[in-house]
Amino acid sequence: MAGMAVCPTSHMTPPACVEHIIELDHPVPCVLAMGAWYKDTLCITSGRQAFISKCVGDLDTPEACHAHERTAHALLEWLGEKPQAIAHDLHPDFHSSRFAAQLAAELDVSLIAVQHHHAHIAAVCAEHGVNEPVLGLALDGVGLGTDGTAWGGELLRVDGAQFERIGHLRPMPLPGGDKAAQEPWRMAASVLHESGRGGEIVRRFADEPAAATVMSMLQRDFNCPRTSSMGRVFDAAAGLLGICHKMEFEAQAAIALEQAATRYVAPQPSLPQGWRLSPEGELDLLPLLNVLADMQDAEQGAALFHATLVEAIAGWIMQAKIQTGIAIVACGGGCFFNKLLSAGLRERMDAMGVRMLTSNKLLPGDTAIAVGQAWVATKGRF
Repeated sequence: MAGMAVCPTSHMTPPACVEHIIELDHPVPCVLAMGAWYKDTLCITSGRQAFISKCVGDLDTPEACHAHERTAHALLEWLGEKPQAIAHDLHPDFHSSRFAAQLAAELDVSLIAVQHHHAHIAAVCAEHGVNEPVLGLALDGVGLGTDGTAWGGELLRVDGAQFERIGHLRPMPLPGGDKAAQEPWRMAASVLHESGRGGEIVRRFADEPAAATVMSMLQRDFNCPRTSSMGRVFDAAAGLLGICHKMEFEAQAAIALEQAATRYVAPQPSLPQGWRLSPEGELDLLPLLNVLADMQDAEQGAALFHATLVEAIAGWIMQAKIQTGIAIVACGGGCFFNKLLSAGLRERMDAMGVRMLTSNKLLPGDTAIAVGQAWVATKGRF
């Protein structure tokens, strides 16, 4: 690899594994980025271009892991240029992270770990050519945080290779850990427990054989790691409203919640006092979720959830704007597939004088993570 000749990318036809090319606003070093776990893609940069691979899938099967490795080698061989660094997700146990370490050692190049939500925001910055500090609103299912906990509802101050966590959602228990990400009724039970209504869990979820066990787990704080995930907030709302108790595919509860809200055609104002926002930047949506627990009309509840969520986040952004002086917010993460959330926030950001950046050519979810990792790595020193 060290003896490879450098070829100008402008005269090269990308290999079949490349799906997108992002034009960058300035030349960058060659960096290979490995993506994360879900919907993994890879990215390699050269000159003023970032080349993003096709999605190789979730890295939970040997086939996907092998496809990931083949794609990495194909990108390097095609470009004919030794990378200056290899970037990967902060989580050390992902196949993409382990293979990144292996390849960096073989090539004797720098290895750079990039926090998941930092990468989400960096991907948007790369696509828009933004090099100044931004507020980063990262809303998704999960990503390992720098404190070792599960993040997913984050407000960041991002400046190239540096970021600061200036806000986050109130952490909520995940009864059963990863199981709670598949069964929204568990997140609904978590809300009831946090609201002092844990005694309702068994009655409300009488059809769930594990209801009594989950109630006991929450009471004893056993196998209930906490997360700031916005994805789990959507799950909790869907579970409380009876829209979705168990998921058969990814994001089923969030999709069903959005569809239910769309069917409710009457104007639905936000809920006064539906959230709490601390001076330190913690956004607590428990008041809203507690109201949803008592609503009989699921579609109205879904509409109320979305309307209140938009207003809560707008207040969150406004507080950060005042504190930091930054009037640009870059939005990334799978929750931005939700059109009600995205459109509602854009309307509120326009009214607040905040420039809102979202994905255009790329998608807001994890397929953009590799681009963000590469962008962060090119801004750092290696």
